[in-house]
Amino acid sequence: MRHSPLPACAAVLAALGLAGPAAAAAYPERPVRIVVGFSAGGTTDVAARIIAKELGDDLGQSFVVENKPGAGSNIGAELVARAKPDGYTLYMVAVTSTINQTLYKNLSFDIVKDFAPVALVVKVPNILVVNPSVPAKNVQELVSYIKANPGKVAYASSGSGTSIHMAGELFKLRAGVEAMHVPYKGSAPAMTDLIGNQVQMMFDNMPSAWPHVQAGKLRALAVTTAERSATAPDIPTMKEAGFDKFDVSSWFGLIAPAGTPQDVVDKLNASVQKALAKPDVQQRFKDLGAVTAKTTPAEFGAFIKSEVDTWATVVKASGAKVE
Repeated sequence: MRHSPLPACAAVLAALGLAGPAAAAAYPERPVRIVVGFSAGGTTDVAARIIAKELGDDLGQSFVVENKPGAGSNIGAELVARAKPDGYTLYMVAVTSTINQTLYKNLSFDIVKDFAPVALVVKVPNILVVNPSVPAKNVQELVSYIKANPGKVAYASSGSGTSIHMAGELFKLRAGVEAMHVPYKGSAPAMTDLIGNQVQMMFDNMPSAWPHVQAGKLRALAVTTAERSATAPDIPTMKEAGFDKFDVSSWFGLIAPAGTPQDVVDKLNASVQKALAKPDVQQRFKDLGAVTAKTTPAEFGAFIKSEVDTWATVVKASGAKVE
């Protein structure tokens, strides 16, 4: 009697059907890398290392941060966009990437289409700091000083297209002043030159600038958010300094290459949310001037798209462009 091949086929199909969920359940089975598009020591790097440790502790594998600085973080982003979409290469995206979408003419990737959003991690204010050699004690005095000393004030950024760069461009537009932009490969080297007075001012992220303000190496003039920072409640906002609609925040989150299995994305998102719910993690970010954020992958994706649209307006108004 001849047996029907159907049971065997059904068994194979059932096994194939189980392969996807089983593989996702086992994820991660080896170390995962989180690429950062800036040098070590800056806010993106610090945030990535905090979340990497938490993910590693929760998921039982090493999450290793790799710094790939250059081209305003585009080198790192492009590397991840081209990586295998298996959840083993992630990108610590910053607001910079949404600015770059308009700022750079010939990007080889699209920050919306070529990535799968995982989770927003933190938002941080930028803070206007100056070298103590600059006599200004507030923003209006800085404006007067720049106007009285043409060609003598340069402002640093962590790279062309960063929110730090765009805040400087927005300041120049609103204040009607000229200052030379000096881009670096991250906040850390920019901060070194600012402290050394090679450059005179910077709209840096709060986490990397605030310790130097506390140490007396820099003077803080204003924060760029709509409200004062809980970390530095005595520092006025740019709005209080006479600059309406000067709300420039930085933010950082995790994304993966487009095509990464949704169950892997969801597993990563759940682990990030678990980490951000911990009081000690919240305190670590608060100490840096950062505020944790809770999002689903879909919510983070919608947020990224809205940021691309918002910054396109600012970039076009400033006239800034990078080939």
